[in-house]
Amino acid sequence: MERTHEKYQRLLDFCRALPPTPTAVAHPCDESSLRGAIDAARLGLIAPILVGPRARIEAVAKQFDIDIGGVAIEDAPYSQASAMRAVELVREGKAEALMKGSLHTDELMAAVVRRETGLRTARRVSHCFVMDVPSYSETLIVSDAAVNIAPTMEDKVDIIQNAIDLGHALRFSEVRVAILSAMETVNPKVPSTVEAGALCKMADRGQITGGVLDGPLALDNAISLESVKIKKIDSPVAGRANVLIVPDLEAGNMLAKSLSFMAGADAAGIVLGARVPIILTSRADSVTTRLASCGIAALVAHTRREAAAKAVV
Repeated sequence: MERTHEKYQRLLDFCRALPPTPTAVAHPCDESSLRGAIDAARLGLIAPILVGPRARIEAVAKQFDIDIGGVAIEDAPYSQASAMRAVELVREGKAEALMKGSLHTDELMAAVVRRETGLRTARRVSHCFVMDVPSYSETLIVSDAAVNIAPTMEDKVDIIQNAIDLGHALRFSEVRVAILSAMETVNPKVPSTVEAGALCKMADRGQITGGVLDGPLALDNAISLESVKIKKIDSPVAGRANVLIVPDLEAGNMLAKSLSFMAGADAAGIVLGARVPIILTSRADSVTTRLASCGIAALVAHTRREAAAKAVV
């Protein structure tokens, strides 16, 4: 069926009014990664700096008729060197976002998290899927489904805060966070329910800010008002969550892929918690999803610029 992708389209329309975000694209040495960066540049979402072996990038551009005229290229001999140079461009202030090319995610993230030369902050790095689910009225953020395998409760504080900050960058009127488990009651035999209850209390005490939290909630309680009515759950989040925090990577990966392959959802991806937003795309991503990922990074970078400007004033 034809999709209008209205949630992503609203995002892209808003980004058209923003200046392109200088973005270091690490090792764009295949058609999909190079074309994705150039398509995003044509829409004014990013101003790409292509980092990788110049001859190989130019050969790919020629083979697939991709116009890279006027696009900056930083020569780097191989994928690991490309990742390290892309990170350096951020540290030098020449880029405000990173974009994954045709290298492995582990190679890029290894350069990002290096203690001396990377892009670490006080926050833990985490991944968010921003999902356009046709049957759900809200844009959904799902975290973490790609970086943190078995996060501790301490890790989840940062995962939740990163997701809340992303919700604000995406102009959510209210960020409603559901901390997912298999049930909506705290059960000492199910550790994720105990963690969810503690995380909500941490939010009550101001240790997590900017959003409304509830948990534990089962998935149906988080997104179905009918389920909430049947179970008589009194909550400002239940049935209308726009952020879903999963217990671990396996649960998140299964949830995101179920929504994509069984509910026809699009899933744009971004990594937060580093000095700049990191655009993680897959060869299987659609053009719309690739562009949405770039748009999300542009909005995050814009929000950080605004915050920095206010801090100076």
